[in-house]
Amino acid sequence: MPELSLKTLTQTQGNTAAVKDGTVKPRTFSFDFIEIPGLIPGFRRMVRELEFDVCEMAITTYVCARSYGKQFTALPIFLVRQFHHGAIVVNPSAGIRSPKDLEGKRVGVNRGYTVTSGVWARGVLATELGVDLDKVIWVLSGDEHVAEYRPPPNVVLLEKGKDLSEMVVSGELAAAIGLEINHPRVQPLIANPREAAFAALRSRGHYPINHVIVVKDELLAAHSDLAADVFEVFAEAKRRYVRELRNGSLTQPAESDELARRVMEITGEDPLPYGIEPNRRVLEELIGHTVAQKIIARPVAIEELFAPGTHGMVA
Repeated sequence: MPELSLKTLTQTQGNTAAVKDGTVKPRTFSFDFIEIPGLIPGFRRMVRELEFDVCEMAITTYVCARSYGKQFTALPIFLVRQFHHGAIVVNPSAGIRSPKDLEGKRVGVNRGYTVTSGVWARGVLATELGVDLDKVIWVLSGDEHVAEYRPPPNVVLLEKGKDLSEMVVSGELAAAIGLEINHPRVQPLIANPREAAFAALRSRGHYPINHVIVVKDELLAAHSDLAADVFEVFAEAKRRYVRELRNGSLTQPAESDELARRVMEITGEDPLPYGIEPNRRVLEELIGHTVAQKIIARPVAIEELFAPGTHGMVA
């Protein structure tokens, strides 16, 4: 058993299952997996307290944290990908007949402004639907994982005692991002979001990255092979998962598995590629959104975001 044991937080899902159950083992260290209720609180604990050695993290949280000098670095292991065309709901009675009608209105955002799903959903509004994001007042239900971050002036906190869902139903908010509201007054902004997402995938390879793996800088500096070893163990687990997707041998497929399978059918390729190069286009798209939405001040080179020992690795 390797002497180096790394306190690790990552959720159990198809592409991590073989790592979590020990079927696939690293060469130079061992994982000490920590389980907590929900993954999102772990992002904050890593950003604010450096609590874990290895941690799954929302990628926009990472990009923002990196700009504030947080002492961890990502590896190009992209554990979670999702589409966000269905994340935007509206109340037409608030004067919303088309996406452009959101300009000048107040739109709720579940949790913080830097939440990755919100960034991608606002990217859809801006790039596909022509909405000027600076003309919308974004109303947040929570604060940011990166405590030092200050949002632009058109971002405000929800008033105490208020509820985003109720405000959308009443029309006090015209729309919201990241909420599931089951009410006849509320409907998706995009009528068939799943097909809109697949159309974006077909036309420009749009398949957003949500989560990445980060490792403490002090460990990467002390162990020259660590980044490559972490990458390879997650990559091997993912390869096994993709083989199961291809041959239909998953015993209890989740919604995320069905989405990955559908993406694979459309593209004919691995739906969860790891490494910088096969993901350069989507990473550049994300960086563009974070700059446009004033989450980081200026563009950053993709390679600067990832540990040097992994720049050429692909899986």
